[in-house]
Amino acid sequence: MDPTAFILRETAPIAPPLVPELRLHLATAVTPLWEATERTLERQGVPPPYWAFAWAGGQALARFLLDHPDRVAGRRVLDFGAGSGLVALAAARAGARAEAADIDPLALAAIALNAALNGLSVTIRGDDLIGADEGWDTVLVGDMCYERPLAARLVPWLRALAGRGAEVLLADPGRAYKPEDGLAELARYAVKVDRDLEDRDVRETVVYRLAAAAAASGSSTMR
Repeated sequence: MDPTAFILRETAPIAPPLVPELRLHLATAVTPLWEATERTLERQGVPPPYWAFAWAGGQALARFLLDHPDRVAGRRVLDFGAGSGLVALAAARAGARAEAADIDPLALAAIALNAALNGLSVTIRGDDLIGADEGWDTVLVGDMCYERPLAARLVPWLRALAGRGAEVLLADPGRAYKPEDGLAELARYAVKVDRDLEDRDVRETVVYRLAAAAAASGSSTMR
């Protein structure tokens, strides 16, 4: 299967509701693409097409970066769990040297297509970077605390990066495994979402700065 051809066939260029400045190759209806992906890739063990939807956390974090480009301009920035690449593209638009990391091969193809669609340049990474430290100035995480095993690996790594001086920005719409402490609220958005995905039409989503482990132990979520 050709990932690029699959994405072009199953999606359409759409601007996410909260980030009209950027367009992405996104699913126009949830079920058809989900079923097409399962039908084509199930035997290969490829994950569901998370890259085909503009999730609330990614939209909020992208909006924050576009509204506050000084947070990332000129900095080396990693968008972890990039999916469609929305957050990395917003960082690039804001003047960052942006990297987009995802372990899904289809997501990597989607990021390349979306970067070309917007005339932006991002470095695409297909390796699992949890535990790595390549000197990023800023690490961006949009909507990644949705399952326990991932959060258990992710959050200590992010705190370690924060501890050595990286700014870690995490956007979350109320997922079950979001850290409960060491979060400083930076912005809050009402994000329009697909009811088929979220069982609601709007998700209140918060952009936080994540503290290092030592600092987190004595702080609590700011609301």
